[in-house]
Amino acid sequence: MARTGPAARMPRGLLGPRGGGHTMDAGDLDLLSLPVGDDGVVIGDDAEGHPQLVGFHRSVPYDVLLIGGLWTAQVLALRAAGTGARVAVETGRPQEWTRLVHAAGAGLECITLHEVGHVPPMGATVGSPVLVVRDCGMKPPRGRVVSSPWQSVLTLLPYLSPVGPRLLRGATLVGVQRVSPQEAGQIGRILGLSRAESDALPTLADGVTLWCSGSERHWVMTTGTDAETGLLGMARRME
Repeated sequence: MARTGPAARMPRGLLGPRGGGHTMDAGDLDLLSLPVGDDGVVIGDDAEGHPQLVGFHRSVPYDVLLIGGLWTAQVLALRAAGTGARVAVETGRPQEWTRLVHAAGAGLECITLHEVGHVPPMGATVGSPVLVVRDCGMKPPRGRVVSSPWQSVLTLLPYLSPVGPRLLRGATLVGVQRVSPQEAGQIGRILGLSRAESDALPTLADGVTLWCSGSERHWVMTTGTDAETGLLGMARRME
């Protein structure tokens, strides 16, 4: 028989504390924010040992230029794939990438190889971001596939080439590894580096990169994990 009376109308379970809730003025809503700069691909550690990250997955076009070695570009590609991105490698030396592609996929095509000028439309979305790595030598042709929302482009230059100044000026983020004193001077003038920063570039150890974005400067040491070192060897500037 169903119960009736006041006892039947009492809620079941324990009653929690009652309060007036939390309120704030509409004009203060802009003070609420979530950190968005602490996620992305770990590119290495700074001088204090703090991890440094690059967010390749963005809602706006993002162009990265790395004047450095293939080893660093491959580590970044592996780590980007590890964050769930699809990585398309445009290269004229597929033999340098084949082992990495096979090891990274584990049966899945998370990293794909394409001939220079033959990267197809990747259909990048917020749920399926893309990183295009352009390993096209000293004079990479203008790519058919460019940066777009959720599709970043990382261009690798082994040294500063005739197209280097144009790429330096057009990139949102620039990484510079060990270069000659002449190259360091030219790069320093374009990026607005200090004399000390420019003078340090020819002396950098393998795995060290100066990352520049606007007026920001970060010296970063990239060290391979055990798996990365087993696949790619130790960090090196030259191939």
